Amino acid sequence: MINYEEKMLETLADKYRKSKKDRGTNVIARRTKLNPSQLYKNYNRNDGDMAQIEAVNQAVYRCCEKGFVTYEEKGFSSEIQSIYLVDERIEEIENYLETTYGYEPKSVKRQYVEGMIATYGGRSPAAEQECEKLRQALKKNRIPPRYHQTEDLLKALIFIENNREDLYLREVSSLIYGDSKYLEEKVLGPVCRALRAYRGRPCGEMEMEDEILEEYHITREKQKLCLKGDVTVRISGKELELGLLPNGMELFVDELHKIQQIQVHGTVFTTVENYTSWLRCRSSKEAFFYLGGYATRYQRDFLKKIYSDNPALVYRHFGDIDAGGLYIHEHLCRVTGIPFQMYRMSRVELEDERFQSCLHPLTEQDRIRLKSLEEKEEYRELAVYMLEHGVKLEQEIISYCDFAGETGKAYTAAYS
Repeated sequence: MINYEEKMLETLADKYRKSKKDRGTNVIARRTKLNPSQLYKNYNRNDGDMAQIEAVNQAVYRCCEKGFVTYEEKGFSSEIQSIYLVDERIEEIENYLETTYGYEPKSVKRQYVEGMIATYGGRSPAAEQECEKLRQALKKNRIPPRYHQTEDLLKALIFIENNREDLYLREVSSLIYGDSKYLEEKVLGPVCRALRAYRGRPCGEMEMEDEILEEYHITREKQKLCLKGDVTVRISGKELELGLLPNGMELFVDELHKIQQIQVHGTVFTTVENYTSWLRCRSSKEAFFYLGGYATRYQRDFLKKIYSDNPALVYRHFGDIDAGGLYIHEHLCRVTGIPFQMYRMSRVELEDERFQSCLHPLTEQDRIRLKSLEEKEEYRELAVYMLEHGVKLEQEIISYCDFAGETGKAYTAAYS
């Protein structure tokens, strides 16, 4: 069972510390209030668990005896209506939480932030700019949100701005954090935004956010570009016929400058989000390019080259039917300037009987992202359907049915 005493006191203490009362800027005196349903959501429901409701009540009574809170009951009832923090005892309450539950009081948080400023301030321009933000927050008696993550940011900024060696991104991550993927997975976005903010270089619509790192001698590891289909590639004065290679070609990005022309002989060019689906995809009338997620700057440049050499093609993107897949499509169109249509990414696939066992329920984060996509006309109908039915679908089952075995043949025939 939840420890309602800990949850109640932590919630009230955090609420007080975020209020204007704590900063001394409040005009209207309001009590720091908590409703029992914020501790146990079914507290006021007739079908609520009586054991949980009683546990909430007992936690309130104990804290009231300690002088930490007061409470009000509903008229003609023993049911608690509101819980109030005894504001003047906030430091004693935080000390109790620290001793009993390992809670971090505001005074400890402040010391931590002050220590960060002393350790990292002035060691690089962008890091100093971030430290100044911390100083300004402390002056207003505020603890900056996510200050633990800010330390990771400061470490990266100081290393990057003082770097003079040509390095790959994962080498940088290992040198800073001892983990080759930590920078890319946890900190890269804030780092690039902080560098751009300091240099007054906002990310252009056709630019990748992390391209700013190249100015600090840092690049991503060599990547491969995967292409297959009825395509002729003229490279260093010689022609390579990809149609002779069923599995296509993999090309290192640093060899891009050798490509003089890419001629797609079919009528359709399709980017594919996931590798398994890319392996399945094949047709004598189109070409397929493995994307792997959000387009990198190398993929962007390669796709723009293909578009420049083949402007009359129909360009399509084939990805997962979920919020991530739609955002990948939006990003792809935006950074390349190519009008990619969505392929096999509609409610038709979500409603198809063959795929019902492969549908997944939406997470809360899925719903948040789909709500945002509702505002975009191109995605509105699909986003609304997914939200109403609470489903999403990965593309691998679709590519199997399209391109493999009797099931795939039957589906392709029915669809076309």
